[in-house]
Amino acid sequence: MKTTQTPAPVPAESGAPVTKEDLPPGPPPKAKKEGTVLNVFSHGVLVIWAFMVVMPLLWAVMTSFKDDRSIFSSPWSLPDTLHFDNWSRAWTEANMSDYFLNTVLVVGGSLTGTLVLGSMAAYVLARFDFPGNRFIYFLFIGGMSFPIMLALVPLFYVVNNMGLLNTIHGLILVYIAYSLPFTVFFLTAFFRTLPTSIAEAAFVDGASHSRTFFQIMLPMAKPGLVSVGIFNFLGQWNQYMLPTVLNTDPDKRVLTQGLVQLAVSQGYKGDWSGLFAGLVMAMLPVLAAYIVFQRQVVQGLTAGALK
Repeated sequence: MKTTQTPAPVPAESGAPVTKEDLPPGPPPKAKKEGTVLNVFSHGVLVIWAFMVVMPLLWAVMTSFKDDRSIFSSPWSLPDTLHFDNWSRAWTEANMSDYFLNTVLVVGGSLTGTLVLGSMAAYVLARFDFPGNRFIYFLFIGGMSFPIMLALVPLFYVVNNMGLLNTIHGLILVYIAYSLPFTVFFLTAFFRTLPTSIAEAAFVDGASHSRTFFQIMLPMAKPGLVSVGIFNFLGQWNQYMLPTVLNTDPDKRVLTQGLVQLAVSQGYKGDWSGLFAGLVMAMLPVLAAYIVFQRQVVQGLTAGALK
């Protein structure tokens, strides 16, 4: 069996110029890694964005442990002494404890009602075909685009005529109505991605629609519920316009109203250290909720794109 051998290159005669054809082929040049510049740019933008978000939070926490003189004389330096009395003063004298309790009651009730009613409406719109299905769905989408500023005056009179003005349960009902459009829109797309075979098997075994929803479909939609729950929690916890218009009773104020009251309570001699302490108190539940449920939030945002 004959083998084909590549003839060795003939060396050039002494004194003759050496050309590229006479040289043996070298290794191919290394290809540059694609997207290196784009990766560096994207990581740089993320670092800058993280710095812009984290630094104000850290500065607010640091300032909450300073006294009023240190806040203005050395705003960027670390506190010489940790003034924990700022937190106790804001919690007791500024009535932040009462505002915190009112906010927990309002947001807890409205968040529970929003998730229960929104998930039920979204499940029906996503799983059942009936006359008017698309019309009702687009009504909820239209509610997302309706500016709340246009509804404040008629909403005030409606709540007043129902006898719900300056009440906790009245504010809960308004928060639920305010959050339902986005909740239904988000969960409808999520329920459409869930497999129908499990629900059909439950129907074959004799399960009712309500039992199938609460015991089978709702647990499967947990990532979507957590995601939309976090978004509603952030919006309802930081809501200021609706309680300002519908909740004028000083004893029923929520945290956002309490922070404004704390800022203007002493005119030009505001309690700045107590104000920053109250601000950090209002931020801590939001940060804790996102840190605890951040994995579920990501799963809920990506689950709707996969089937």
